[in-house]
Amino acid sequence: MHALVALLLAVAALRALVGTDASAVRTALIPVAAAVTAAVYAVGNLTPSVGPSRRASVCWLGALTLSWCGLYALTAEGIWFAFPLFFLVPHLLPVRVALPVVGGLAVIAVGGYAAHRGAVSVGMVLGPLLGAAVAVTTVLGYQALHRESEARRRLVEDVVAARASLAAAERHAGVLAERERLAREIHDTLAQGFSSIQLLLRAAERALPADPTAADRHVRLARVTATDSLAEARRFVRALAPPELDDSSLPAALERLCARTAAEADLDVRFHRTGEAAGLPTAVEVALLRIAQSALGNTVRHAGASRAEVTLSHMEASVTLDVVDDGRGFDPAARPIGADRGGTAGTGFGLAAMRTRAAELGGALTVESGPGQGAAIAVTFPVPAEAGPGSVPAHAGEATGTVPAPARERSGTLPARADGGAR
Repeated sequence: MHALVALLLAVAALRALVGTDASAVRTALIPVAAAVTAAVYAVGNLTPSVGPSRRASVCWLGALTLSWCGLYALTAEGIWFAFPLFFLVPHLLPVRVALPVVGGLAVIAVGGYAAHRGAVSVGMVLGPLLGAAVAVTTVLGYQALHRESEARRRLVEDVVAARASLAAAERHAGVLAERERLAREIHDTLAQGFSSIQLLLRAAERALPADPTAADRHVRLARVTATDSLAEARRFVRALAPPELDDSSLPAALERLCARTAAEADLDVRFHRTGEAAGLPTAVEVALLRIAQSALGNTVRHAGASRAEVTLSHMEASVTLDVVDDGRGFDPAARPIGADRGGTAGTGFGLAAMRTRAAELGGALTVESGPGQGAAIAVTFPVPAEAGPGSVPAHAGEATGTVPAPARERSGTLPARADGGAR
């Protein structure tokens, strides 16, 4: 637009200087009028308020139109400057105002040219009118494209912002999930191991100096537990499967867990297995082992039990682990906060961690207990028809079968409810 204005004004001034159809006075005034028009145009473009301010835009367009009319009155070549005005008016003014103004400018252009030539022709009328129509259409089309581009830009910005927000939320959720997973792992392994070491060392402390042999046995068991806990800590770093399952099956690992717990806590812990053993996904085996560790750890620290039974039951479409004790029991509806044998307050995290671990793999965990009636924990996982290492079981809602009764109901070896009903 700047180049077009400069070119048209230069042509008008040059034609006046080399032409012979104007008087000397008019020939001198034409370059002055062209310069004034150029100055008004330049001032408007250098004024920041022109464009954002409707009032400043109207004032500038009015001054530019007046300077153009002065130039047009001196020479017919001034008609060409009407075309930049046709573009500027709809660009700076709303459509409802711009269309009448452009129409008026077109009438001035046609009338002025007819006055200079002394006659009216079809081309003289159609030229300015078509030019005005093309200019208005071009500006409106450009503005429509600009609005669409701005809307698309804002949409892209919103999408990018939403994607960034979603990514941040996913990262935050991932961090929370990983923290929860590590909390469960630490609770079910290292915390249980440290608790056992504490119990063994206290037992060794009580045995000294009267019974050095018993104290030495407790210290050796504490060292074995510390070694196992160190292996668990290294597994966290390597993100490997539990070392108990590295070279043996789940039943063997559970049997060793029961034997170690019995030796460490002076508790009669027995392991049973029923049903035909089938290959289980690694994730299910890890979950069953961790839940057994957590349940037995709760029994040792909080139950005050003399006997516990761990039963692994293989069924056609599911596998169940029962952990039953004859301890003091608790109210499952209340938060299980208590004190262990060493006087340390419980955190209540064990049952919640077991439920979460079971739910993540589509399993279900049930708890039966009451004050003075012992406790029974049963967890059931659905097993796919072709289970194999690394496969993931179907969701609990998709599995067939129900959670079987706890082991004490099946075996009848541990106490029944105080009211005589089977637990």
